Amino acid sequence: MADIEDERFDFVVVANRLPVDRITTHDGSPSWKTSPGGLVTALEPVMRANDGAWIGWTGTADDDQDAFETGGLHLVPVRLSASEIELYYEGFSNDTIWPLYHDVIAQPTYSRRFWEAYVEVNRKFAEAAAAIAADAGTVWVQDYQLQLVPRMLRELRPDLVIGFFNHIPFPAYGLFSQLPWRREIVEGLLGADLIGFQRRADAGNFLRAVRRLFHVPTGHGRVELPAAGEGRWPNSMSDQPRTVVARHFPISIDARSYVELVERQDVRDRAAQIRHDLGNPSTIMLGVDRLDYTKGIRHRFAAYAELLAEGKLDVDDTVLVQIASPSRERVETYKALRDEIELTVGRVNGEYGTIAHSAINYLHHGYPREEMVALFLAADVMLVTALRDGMNLVAKEYVATRADDDGVLVLSEFAGAADELKQALLVNPHDIEGLKRAMLTAVHMSRQERRTRMRALRHRVLTHDVERWSKDFLDALAQLRPTESAKAAAAAE
Repeated sequence: MADIEDERFDFVVVANRLPVDRITTHDGSPSWKTSPGGLVTALEPVMRANDGAWIGWTGTADDDQDAFETGGLHLVPVRLSASEIELYYEGFSNDTIWPLYHDVIAQPTYSRRFWEAYVEVNRKFAEAAAAIAADAGTVWVQDYQLQLVPRMLRELRPDLVIGFFNHIPFPAYGLFSQLPWRREIVEGLLGADLIGFQRRADAGNFLRAVRRLFHVPTGHGRVELPAAGEGRWPNSMSDQPRTVVARHFPISIDARSYVELVERQDVRDRAAQIRHDLGNPSTIMLGVDRLDYTKGIRHRFAAYAELLAEGKLDVDDTVLVQIASPSRERVETYKALRDEIELTVGRVNGEYGTIAHSAINYLHHGYPREEMVALFLAADVMLVTALRDGMNLVAKEYVATRADDDGVLVLSEFAGAADELKQALLVNPHDIEGLKRAMLTAVHMSRQERRTRMRALRHRVLTHDVERWSKDFLDALAQLRPTESAKAAAAAE
């Protein structure tokens, strides 16, 4: 069999990370384990069916790992130095783009050094994809870390069909225009044939940015790009006019895997044990988030503390469990957030807790999926109060686990999931009084109403799963592939 470096693949996924984590086996030898996550679940069968490959970083600085296969997947690492990780990933991706695209909840850093590293790393990924994609192959680029790859790749390989999916929001032009490199980002994305967003509003924001910056037509989600040198569009990618489609494709979860876990007796027993360990309260409220300023954890705690202070909730029969998994702990903004959250937990527990009951059970680490499902089963109320979120898959995970058609989802209207999960209690997390009302409504909701709402929510999540998401996107991308007659006509011109 030829080395992977010598192979060409009809379907290539390009993402910041490879879908595997390096582990050490029992005998001390290194190995790889498939990462948990909906994206891997969605794309693995597509890759297998289409002889696909996945390009990404291993997660370790200065890793010279060669291309390899594991679990039947072809994986092609991109080497990133410690400096590139600091400037491209921690810097431009997560200290510039992330806060800017999340409505400037935290102030973005506009650093030329960050930008220069972002350009260079995006070029690395584009060159890796150009080297392994088969003639007229399909390349699907993922997320905000790689927004320049589509254009770079098109310039290297104009024969390819290129898709891009943005997993986070795309901001309104009034915010996006702050970015000194706004034109370069939009040009980068327009190298794709199809650009996918989580929400219709995100696609609309992107199309407005295209109109404002380049004055090209964008009717019905289609960007009509003139040929190189025509108009104000600096299209060096093609001598022919091009059409780029920008649409929303709301991502989802591998719902079946959650249903299967719910059916396991050990998971159900663990859920019962969690309730017992918490003192069998009447109501368990649950928050599950990365520790990130976009997730609205502070607003959630503020509303809960006020309800305790007003005597509308009591720690003897209500508890809030907050799972806050570590996130970007080398970034100063996140260090400060952790300190603030932990001080708040201590204050609320000090004021309202008792010897027998804490007001907030706060846990700053991640858990395996089985434990998360047990927590979902144990919880009566799920609190998803993001200030801005591309989708928020935790909301969908909670719904998928509720095979008893019970439980209440309190969901921020600023999370992408709110567009689909309309039977949740939708809230504006900035409105603390409104958030308090929703929490009380959830606690006191009748069983009949809980079941009616949850049945509708589960139907949506189970029928619109991650497999359907990937199929919808790739089907739409395939429709944009030039026909042989179109190719011949373009060549004749």
